[in-house]
Amino acid sequence: MSRIGKLPIAIPQGVKITLEDSVIQVVGPKGTLSRRIMAGVSVELDDKSIVVNRSDDGIKSRSAHGLTRTLINNMVIGVTNGFETLLEITGVGYRAEAKENFLNLSLGYSHPINFQLPSGITVDVEKMTKLSVKGIDKELVGQTAAKIRSFRGPEPYKGKGIRYAKETILRKAGKTGKK
Repeated sequence: MSRIGKLPIAIPQGVKITLEDSVIQVVGPKGTLSRRIMAGVSVELDDKSIVVNRSDDGIKSRSAHGLTRTLINNMVIGVTNGFETLLEITGVGYRAEAKENFLNLSLGYSHPINFQLPSGITVDVEKMTKLSVKGIDKELVGQTAAKIRSFRGPEPYKGKGIRYAKETILRKAGKTGKK
């Protein structure tokens, strides 16, 4: 039995959950999320909790058991609190600016990068070098943060580029001068 999969998910106040035709929908104060339940896994709704069970001990069912429970838990957390990923921009002249649903980045290239944000994602820019990617869907927040980071990943010599807030970059020594 999966250690994560067998744990019940507590339903907080203000969250409404519906299950129809293997599609679970979670409605909360921040928005609505829905997801299709994988085959081999069943979901039971209670008044105050959700329990995920598997139909058999096949490898597909066992692998989907814990994953399904975690995905539903992330949906519940997302519609109540939301998710946030912090990014930092390091480098002379590197900056970001948020306008409506676009993120304008100056990252040392010959042209600025205009990145259109997916629906449901907001980016707050502090001091032009600190970004906060927010949303209710954990998967979409992570994908968007990774896409922004991919425009100019941190390089190991001077540490310039976009990195996650808690990320440490292993620095390399540069070339040594002639003797």
